[in-house]
Amino acid sequence: MGFGTGAAMGIQFANPKARVVHIAGDGSFRMNCNELATISHYNLPLVIVVVNNGTLGNVRLWQKAFYGERYSATTLDFGPDWVKLAAAYGIDGYKATNAAEFEKVFAEAFKSGKPAVIDAKVDIDVPVLPMVPGGRAIYDQIMDL
Repeated sequence: MGFGTGAAMGIQFANPKARVVHIAGDGSFRMNCNELATISHYNLPLVIVVVNNGTLGNVRLWQKAFYGERYSATTLDFGPDWVKLAAAYGIDGYKATNAAEFEKVFAEAFKSGKPAVIDAKVDIDVPVLPMVPGGRAIYDQIMDL
């Protein structure tokens, strides 16, 4: 968790004419949202989609699948307003609460050629799949719960 934003920035620096889209969970993006300062400073035209389910989705899924739904320390019931945080860095922010809104704001953000953050709200129990159970090979993925 937390690797994607830096990786997306590296890809964008290496391919300045490309349009890079980074998709991260809200828990992962919280770990490195300070990189918005660098994105703004260099005007990197990244589109960051924050899949916002208000939880550490991967950990919550493990707790559901393997630990009898005994949820502990995964709920992110408070936190930044991603649109306002983006604006604080001079970056365009968008919010989407359903698929139709997402399609509209994604197209707008992508077309703009500027850095953008999209707060894509999803239900807390939308599973983070595929998932590889502990001790299993990468090809032993769980595809549905």
